[in-house]
This record gives sequence, C-alpha cells and structure tokens, in this order.
Amino acid sequence: MNKLYIGNLSENAAPSDLESIFKDAKIPVSGPFLVKTGYAFVDCPDESWALKAIEALSGKIELHGKPIEVEHSVPKRQRIRKLQIRNIPPHLQWEVLDGLLVQYGVVESCEQVNTDSETAVVNVTYSSKDQARHTEEIPLKILAHNNFVGRLIGKEGRNLKKIEQDTDTKITISPLQELTLYNPERTITVKGNVETCAKAEEEIMKKIRESYENDIASMNLQAHLIPGLNLNALGLFPPTSGMPPPTSGPPSAMTPPYPQFEQSETETVHLFIPALSVGAIIGKQGQHIKQLSRFAGASIKIAPAEAPDAKVRMVIITGPPEAQFKAQGRIYGKIKEENFVSPKEEVKLEAHIRVPSFAAGRVIGKGGKTVNELQNLSSAEVVVPRDQTPDENDQVVVKITGHFYACQVAQRKIQEILTQVKQHQQQKALQSGPPQSRRK
Repeated sequence: MNKLYIGNLSENAAPSDLESIFKDAKIPVSGPFLVKTGYAFVDCPDESWALKAIEALSGKIELHGKPIEVEHSVPKRQRIRKLQIRNIPPHLQWEVLDGLLVQYGVVESCEQVNTDSETAVVNVTYSSKDQARHTEEIPLKILAHNNFVGRLIGKEGRNLKKIEQDTDTKITISPLQELTLYNPERTITVKGNVETCAKAEEEIMKKIRESYENDIASMNLQAHLIPGLNLNALGLFPPTSGMPPPTSGPPSAMTPPYPQFEQSETETVHLFIPALSVGAIIGKQGQHIKQLSRFAGASIKIAPAEAPDAKVRMVIITGPPEAQFKAQGRIYGKIKEENFVSPKEEVKLEAHIRVPSFAAGRVIGKGGKTVNELQNLSSAEVVVPRDQTPDENDQVVVKITGHFYACQVAQRKIQEILTQVKQHQQQKALQSGPPQSRRK
C-alpha cells in the first residue's frame, strides 16, 4: 500500500505546497499530487516510504494553519469499513488490542502488516461504517488503588498534565465521592487512538508501579518491628498487591482478618495535620471522617484551631492499638493523595501521647539511653520535653515525629514500656499483700 491520502487541507492548498512539504521531509513521491477540495492523493515509491510519510507528517505539519492528515489510501468500497492502526508499541499484547477494537463492533479481520520498524501496523476491517469511524478515539479504562492516584496526579496536576502532553491524550479520573470502604479503586479514563492510549497506559503504570514499590520498601523497613501485624487487612495497600505475609507466628488457616495486636486498653493519640488538609480529612458533609471512624473502629475528632492563622490542626484519635494503626494510616495516606506534600516527599506528622509523669523517666532512660535507642529503632524523632507541668491526671506529653511506620513503631514501643511499668507496679502491690482486716 504505497498510495497516500492527504486530508484536512485548506481550500488554498496547491500541489506546489505539498511538493515542498514532502521535499523538506526528504520523502520521495512517484507521481504528481492530485489535489481536490480539502484532500489530495499521491503515490510513494513503495510501502516503506509511505509509512515514513505517515509517521513524519500526519498531524505534525501545518499547511495554511491546519495540521495535515496523511494515511494510506484504500479503495472506496473498503474505505467505510477498513482502518489501519500504526505505531502499536511492542509491549502491547494482542489480547489487549483485540479487547479495545471489539468494543465498537464486529471485527471481520485484523491482520498485521509486516514492516521494518520496531512498532507494529495492523489493518482492521469492521462490518459497518459507524463502527470503523468510532475507533478513531478509544477510551481506555484503568483501575488503580486510591493510595497511588495522588502521586499519579502530582502537585497541581503536573504529572498527569505531562503524560497528557507527551502522549497526546485526554485523561480523567473518577471523583473521590465514588470511593467506598469496599471499593477503594479509582477509574482512570484515557481517551485517544490506540497508539496514544498505549503510550499513556505505559506512563501511567510506570508511575503507579513506582509508587507501589516505594510504599513496599518503606513498609519492609519498619513493619517487621510490629509483631503479628497483618498489613493486608488494613486497607492501606491494594488487596492484590502481593504483600508478603507476616513472618512472625505459625501460619494458620483461621487467621482473623485484622492485625494481631495484643489486647490493650483504649489509647488516645493527638495527631497534628496541615490545616489545609482538614477539609479533605472531613470530606463532603463529614462523609470521609465518618467512614474512616467506622473503618478503623476509633473515635476521630478534629479540635478547633488554636488561632485563625494556625498552620496545623489537632486530630484526636481514641481507640485500641489496631484502631490507632488503621486510622492514622488512612490519615497519612489521605494527606499524600491530596498532594499536601510534594510527590517526592514522605508525609511526616507529629503525634502526641500522654504518659504518667512517673513513667516519663522510663521512656527517657538513664542518660537518655532508652529514648536514643527508640529513635534509632524507629527512625522517628521522640522528645519528652523537659520541665513539663503534669496535667490534672498527672500525665506529661511525649512528642513523636516521623513518617507513618516510624511513628507507629515508636508508639508501640512506648506503650510497651508503659505496660511494663504498670505490670511492675501490680507485682509490687501483690508482694506487699492486701491490707490486713481487723475484725473480731
């Protein structure tokens, strides 16, 4: 097929204009340009030159202010049903291509054209004219876990805009309002032809895979420090992400669907988030924070701002360790998704937990040994401010700052110290025995 159709020409287009365009592109022709109103035909020496003309000129060269279209010319009887799709990337599986094509009707044939280029070319014959026309723009839908979408979009939408510009596609993402606890995936819709959709899909999946691998790497650094933790059950990662099972404890077919924290009293953690992120955490009419509270099994409240220009707001989370992990994990993830930090930054928040004043020394350790070991173990910054005045419950604040896993490890270790202190007090009380009763 070495005869070309040149479309989208202005009324002023002349053969000399087209001759100049082909000459500048160094593409030979084997006959004159036959110019009609709005279109033209020309023959190339062979099919290889015809393909080069299509790749070099179609949509890339303007004539009298209009980008010209260059494609193979087919007989009129076939023109209404037959398409040629070019520049199909080598990585695109044929099953995917077939799946895209059959959305628009019955495909009578799909044959590959042998070329010397790295990309493939196929001739597609549909059973009707309308079906062939609709394949010019193919919507490609990709499902992605909401945890990765924020980083795909990028700060102020820059990542997504760049993919659109680089691939000549239009990309939209389903709104957050469509998410539920049972469906944490967003739909990414890419519109373009098969070639541009395939390029966009490659870029989108590269970004999602990069986000996933970063999260897994962060998890592997810290998760083993929390014995019995089953991250798959928390909804922080996609259920199909191939997360490794927890390494501690014997495998069991009866493993409960939640992390195996030890039974503990209810804890209260004050988590400080960017003031600008409060709306995203609350959600429309409070729907997001209500869903989060139900999911985590925790009470979650946002305290009033301390000042009109306050840069952070305090989230009060009350619940057992499992609920703390789930609630805090989702809040960290939400801040990342909504781009309140740059795509290359880790989300680092400050958390406050209150400990009995008599136990603060155990958290610090002799000469600061315990708190230093805690910081090295968790990678979080742990500070017990000096000269604190205990509150009405005789408690003082311990400040923990770091990324999610670091903060969780630090919180668990501090709670472990408090449990040891409590057990020690109980043992002393038992050893001293109950007070003697003096009855006669």
